Amino acid sequence: MNIIIIEDELKTAKALGQLIVSAEKSAHIESTIQSVAGAVSYLSSKPLPDLIFMDVQLGDGLCFDIFKQIAVAPPVIFCTAFDEYAMEAFRSNGIDYILKPFSSESVTAAMAKVRQMKNFFQTHENPINDLNTLLNQLNKKEKKGFLVYKNNKYITLQTDNIAYFYIRNETTKLVTFEAKEYLINYSLEELYDQLSSDQFYRANRQYLVNYSAIKEVEHYLARKLFVKLVIPTTEQLIVGKDKAAAFLNWLGNR
Repeated sequence: MNIIIIEDELKTAKALGQLIVSAEKSAHIESTIQSVAGAVSYLSSKPLPDLIFMDVQLGDGLCFDIFKQIAVAPPVIFCTAFDEYAMEAFRSNGIDYILKPFSSESVTAAMAKVRQMKNFFQTHENPINDLNTLLNQLNKKEKKGFLVYKNNKYITLQTDNIAYFYIRNETTKLVTFEAKEYLINYSLEELYDQLSSDQFYRANRQYLVNYSAIKEVEHYLARKLFVKLVIPTTEQLIVGKDKAAAFLNWLGNR
């Protein structure tokens, strides 16, 4: 997979390239371009790449100026420190939008989306007609509820009523919005695979949280985040610096 990076900071471009190659072994960083003018020249005269990672703010203007000058055929993953350009990005061949500072998780998730879309178009006779099916699959909600046992009774709990899941002493528990707690026989990895990624986020190794349960987020030491839920947790819920940008991106893309 041939990829070009359009990024005016060479150090950032190099770090991004390393994350891309780590996430996708077939990836080859064909070129790094630092400006709108350079991108227009390259895309007008060179063989087109399979994918473009594109910073929004470049030294000589916004990347959207590229689209005003030439037709950009390859899919684009936009990269920026700001989230106010998201709508325009998705109108400009954007298939994903990741925030700086980049993390292995955010780049890996973006490349997974690229592979899924590529596989879809290769295996469907009428891919355009079936595109809505793919998009529905990408956002598909899986598990709708859980059967729990407490006080000699089985109870069904709707997923929407669960504030968060957490692990304590190698045991997984769920906590409802009524602050009721139940044991369940799932690992957080299994839960994450079965729940909607739009609704639940793996904040760290101990917690899987519902978007609706998040009350506020504060900056913490060393670029970490302190997350406060509407149902208090017994210990501080901290998102590490390696996942902070991806977490904020998830919060912002509602």
